[in-house]
Amino acid sequence: MVKAIRVHEYGTPEVMKWEDVEIGEPKSGEIKVKIKAIGVNFLDIYMRKGLVHDFTPPLPYTPGLESAGVVIAVGTDVTTCKIGDMVAYANYPVSAYAEEQILPADRVVPVPASIDPIIAAAAIFKGLTAEVLVRRCFKVGPGHTILYHAAAGGVGSLACQWANALGATVIGTVSTKAKAVQAKEDGCHHVIIYKEENFVDRVMEITSGKGVDVVYESIGKDTFEGSMACLKARGHMVVFGMASGEHEPLRFQKVAEKGIYYTAPTIMLYTKERHELLAASEELFSNIEKGVLRVRVNHKYPLSQAAQAHSDMESQKTTGSIVLLPDA
Repeated sequence: MVKAIRVHEYGTPEVMKWEDVEIGEPKSGEIKVKIKAIGVNFLDIYMRKGLVHDFTPPLPYTPGLESAGVVIAVGTDVTTCKIGDMVAYANYPVSAYAEEQILPADRVVPVPASIDPIIAAAAIFKGLTAEVLVRRCFKVGPGHTILYHAAAGGVGSLACQWANALGATVIGTVSTKAKAVQAKEDGCHHVIIYKEENFVDRVMEITSGKGVDVVYESIGKDTFEGSMACLKARGHMVVFGMASGEHEPLRFQKVAEKGIYYTAPTIMLYTKERHELLAASEELFSNIEKGVLRVRVNHKYPLSQAAQAHSDMESQKTTGSIVLLPDA
């Protein structure tokens, strides 16, 4: 038996319970990992609320999309790792909020010895998301101007640093002055506190009325129309979250006015093949090792207090990455 967080019904953070679970032994192609640290993501909250049924396992389930830990057992036909290896995983399966977990061996990646497992756990899902955002679904480079909402969040912190390093002009939106300071440190050339000023007006002022090449939209309903207004002709709308709820359906005329490209990427679509997963994770870890990316682990909670972590995240009390520690 090991301890894990279990969700038996959809709802508020209090539906997450600290329980004993039996996880068994790894089968063919699987490994068992003793978890050192677990990353918390907004997608965990969407799942807990029952908002993304296509991605959420049947009730009851153990939440969590990213972790790092030590391999303690391997099943048959495993050639990609061995007992004692430090590994990390992101996205699938949903099962990270536990002291130990069973994982498909082909979905874990090696963690370089120079990277602390807490950093790896905080960065793997968010970092791979950032890699997809700025390197693949829209390839950011010199001359581009981007608008990134929630620039002080876990993904935002990494994506803004990365886009800056790639030569783009980065505009970030945040909710508070404290978050504005962090966003500036993380590579935003311009920071908009959206509670104090109209972000559309400010973006158009910054760009001399031209608009931006791409908007990274994770807020949803509250910002989507404004985000569309910020795009230049043939701009890219990259939607990867809905913190304020799902945006209204797109109307053809609205898209056709500017010839806008709309995409909704997920990690799985871009890392389905193992060689894609390895290439993306190697680029992520390499940029962390070189200091191009600084992973902000601003909040640590014992795993048993996952409900508090969710509550704080939903209340916008957190910045950067949040990790849960099984041994705390």
